[in-house]
Amino acid sequence: MLRQRILTALVLAPLALAGLFGLSGGSFAAFTALVLLLGAWEWARLAGFDELKPRLIYTVVLGLVLLVAWWADWVSAQWPLWIAAAGWLANAWWVSRYPQASDQWQPPWRRLAMGGWVLVPCWVGLYQLRQDGSEWLLFVLLLVWVADIGAYFSGRRFGRRKLAPHVSPGKSWEGVYGGWVAVAVLVFLYALWLSLDLHQTLALLVVALVVAFVSVIGDLLESMLKRFRGLKDSSQLLPGHGGILDRIDSLTAAVPLFALIRPWLG
Repeated sequence: MLRQRILTALVLAPLALAGLFGLSGGSFAAFTALVLLLGAWEWARLAGFDELKPRLIYTVVLGLVLLVAWWADWVSAQWPLWIAAAGWLANAWWVSRYPQASDQWQPPWRRLAMGGWVLVPCWVGLYQLRQDGSEWLLFVLLLVWVADIGAYFSGRRFGRRKLAPHVSPGKSWEGVYGGWVAVAVLVFLYALWLSLDLHQTLALLVVALVVAFVSVIGDLLESMLKRFRGLKDSSQLLPGHGGILDRIDSLTAAVPLFALIRPWLG
């Protein structure tokens, strides 16, 4: 298993970096759309569809939505990001109330709709951050990464109070705090790199801490859907790593929120 994970990472990491930072404009949009449509294929399974046909139909429909968004230039608009913000408030409520409130999203069509407001705004957010400059796309990727690493080590060492025991028993509030410490270090280093003043640094710190917590909700949402369906991974597309959604679940929450707030930072 470890050998599989290493080989997959060695192949995919250069491809991901080349696609995210070597492409721009329409090429970047197409690359990220492909990744998110693979996520849509997996999401249909989380929604309760194991058969090929309904999963293919859902993926094609979401692909058409992305095409319309590109042609209508919705990919540059703010309103898809506001939809994501509203959707993630609902997602956070369902995660916090699992399993009591599961009847509110249990019907498969509602879980399919949930995938729409999770995946499409993430694509929009990725595009807008790339248009703003690769440093901000890099920042949100690093933010999610360092928050996850900080939470892992802090949670293992100090974890006592469970964050969402019915969804992911391994996550703790102490892990969240450790992730915030790691994010604060990242913000400080970024402030030095971009020569931000004190006001800008404090503003970025507040935003980064909020986005880091929302990224945890993204992780928990996928965990909740997998637990509901009795699945270990969203798929086996990435040998040793599970599926696409298993790798980008936190980003689906963090990216649209950060893209929404980032213009206000100046």
